[in-house]
Amino acid sequence: MNTTGRAGKLRLERRLLTAQHGAELLDRKQRILADELERLHLRAARTEQLWLTAARDAESWLARTAALDGRELIAAAAPVIPAEVQLEWGGAMGVTYPEDARCEAPVAAPAGASSALTYAMSAARAALDAGVRQAAAQRAVLLVAAELKATRTRLRAVQKRWIPRLENELNTIRRQLQEQELQENLRLRWSADAIVRSAAAERASSPGGTAVPR
Repeated sequence: MNTTGRAGKLRLERRLLTAQHGAELLDRKQRILADELERLHLRAARTEQLWLTAARDAESWLARTAALDGRELIAAAAPVIPAEVQLEWGGAMGVTYPEDARCEAPVAAPAGASSALTYAMSAARAALDAGVRQAAAQRAVLLVAAELKATRTRLRAVQKRWIPRLENELNTIRRQLQEQELQENLRLRWSADAIVRSAAAERASSPGGTAVPR
């Protein structure tokens, strides 16, 4: 590819404009992702607090049930059907991540157990749901943080390497073109002076000619 001359200058100018526009888009994406990441961090902090509270509540009821009903009744009350998780997806600037999550755990009817086991099962389902929401929130933070890091890396590459390299190449071509233009102007002046001198010499050498004073 020719990178010299006026054609090379125009090509580099177009590439430089493309790089500058790309840097603007990456900077905009970076700012949007940074705002979104801050929001997701706040959501993750809230879901973590809810999960910790629910987990402590479930642990407390489990201890009471173990003391009243024993481990065998607790194991017998475990549902056979597995819990199901439903994810609600969101996104920002091309990044898809879990916006929310819900866990639907089946309810098993304990037989011959105290009411503590019923409360323990309810607390366990609440803790499971809170844990799923917390996991989804953490996953969203990881995904957006990774994309933000990659965007910043690409932006630095464009700003620190690509744009300066194109600017240097463009300045080099501009200097070359200026030198070529200067040389061309000098050649034109020399040619014009030579024509004038040649015409004067012809007039001086012709019969009746008058020498041009120097």
